[in-house]
Amino acid sequence: MPLFDSITKAAKDFFIEEASPGGPSVAAVAVRALPGQPALFPLGSGAATAAAPLLTQPEQRHLDHIRQLLSGDGKDFMAFTKIVTSLQASGLSGPILYQTAFNAFAAVTSLDLPALLKSAEQFELKLTSDRNSILERHREKVGEIRIPNVPLSPLVQLQQQEQQLQTGLADLARQLEEAQQRLQAVRQQLQEQLLKATAALASYELAHATASAELKAHQQAVHAFLLK
Repeated sequence: MPLFDSITKAAKDFFIEEASPGGPSVAAVAVRALPGQPALFPLGSGAATAAAPLLTQPEQRHLDHIRQLLSGDGKDFMAFTKIVTSLQASGLSGPILYQTAFNAFAAVTSLDLPALLKSAEQFELKLTSDRNSILERHREKVGEIRIPNVPLSPLVQLQQQEQQLQTGLADLARQLEEAQQRLQAVRQQLQEQLLKATAALASYELAHATASAELKAHQQAVHAFLLK
């Protein structure tokens, strides 16, 4: 019977640690919200100091991290989700999908529904705790908080270097403005001294011309009146 074959296959998949190459991974199942339940990672959650890049899929290292985080003992909620995924691939959906999956899960593990839900809560707590740790590390990495006895991250070091350079540039700008003011004052003094020197030369030339003309006049008078 097709239904019996599906349950048998689901029970077999139950003991396989990784999903088949053609099926979704454990991490992919883990982040899929159940009907009527909010998503584990709502969009826009968490504080961000810069615009996050638009990603179409997570990095492999993050998928591996989540997969490791959600790895269980084969008798927990993640194992149940693998049964659900297997039965879903056979065409089941809705209440009959989850009821059939639970029946297969309970038959293999002898666990009841409260134990299954308790296991789901434990995985949810693990995800929440891990995300809080990652967010704290991210805040420390970008300089929002300081964790004692933790070396400064390269990003924070770059921020400090940027601040030092900005301070240096501001000081250079102040020095440049002061130098420009001194230059303007020197140019004004230079202009005044040039005008003064030009006026002095003009005055001298006038006095010199007057004296020279007077001397020439007396010299001509001597030649005219005394040398006859």
